[in-house]
Amino acid sequence: MLGPNAHLSILYRGRLSSCNYDCGYCPFAKTYDTRAALRRDAEDLARFVDWAQRQDTQLSILFTPWGEGLVRRHYREAMVALSQLPQLRRVAIQTNLCIGMRWLEQADLSKLALWCTYHPSQVTRAAFLARCRELTRRGVRHSIGMVAMHEHMDEIEAMRAQLPPTTPLWLNAYDERPPGYYDPAQIERLQAIDPHFRYNLEPAPSLGAPCLTGENVVSVDGDGDVRRCHFVAEPLGNLYDGSFAAQLRRRACPNARCDCYIGYAHRPDLPFQRDYAGGVLERVPSFV
Repeated sequence: MLGPNAHLSILYRGRLSSCNYDCGYCPFAKTYDTRAALRRDAEDLARFVDWAQRQDTQLSILFTPWGEGLVRRHYREAMVALSQLPQLRRVAIQTNLCIGMRWLEQADLSKLALWCTYHPSQVTRAAFLARCRELTRRGVRHSIGMVAMHEHMDEIEAMRAQLPPTTPLWLNAYDERPPGYYDPAQIERLQAIDPHFRYNLEPAPSLGAPCLTGENVVSVDGDGDVRRCHFVAEPLGNLYDGSFAAQLRRRACPNARCDCYIGYAHRPDLPFQRDYAGGVLERVPSFV
């Protein structure tokens, strides 16, 4: 145990890889987990929740499943249980926001947040906005994001215009883009929506840069193996035998570049620790 005065942020990614959406750019679109895989994922998650319940360290937790977690009862139940822990600062999950909201009635919404992504090829804007309005009505802290593909440029601006000004809309650059995919005018349009878009489009060199991962931010998988982040393979130990704790210390980034928000947001030399203070995991700026 790290002690009651410590704070640890955990990015948890279990075995789940199935998704109910079939976005053309996503390798996990319309994949299916076997019943055995889902049962193992649920067992792993229950073990993680049990571990969290026994800690006195202050915890913040972000679930980053490859697939869609909230369609699975065990993720909804985990979110509810974790939100009620006194040592829990925040629990959040990346989601396509496809499910109903009644499960939220059991959670402590002062500690729960949703990182939501809008996929125009999978759901209508009207339906997605109705879900966003319901989150707002219920007082659920949330952010909305989109992948900035050419065919969605107008949809991005329409979504921004119809969301409340206090709801952040973040943008990820299209991963499979060829060189020169965005022209200067398009970049300017996207920057007007998300002032941090360029950090995702043109990641700053990372090798040797300071990073909080491995110090007070870690990545945990279904077996409890701990790494500094999702993008560094070197293990720090295991969550359940406590061996990781002795390895927590400040380290420089070993990668040439980091192009994912859940990685570079933890670099103190970039603006995210300041601009998203109190909301780094759920990607909610501090002005919200």
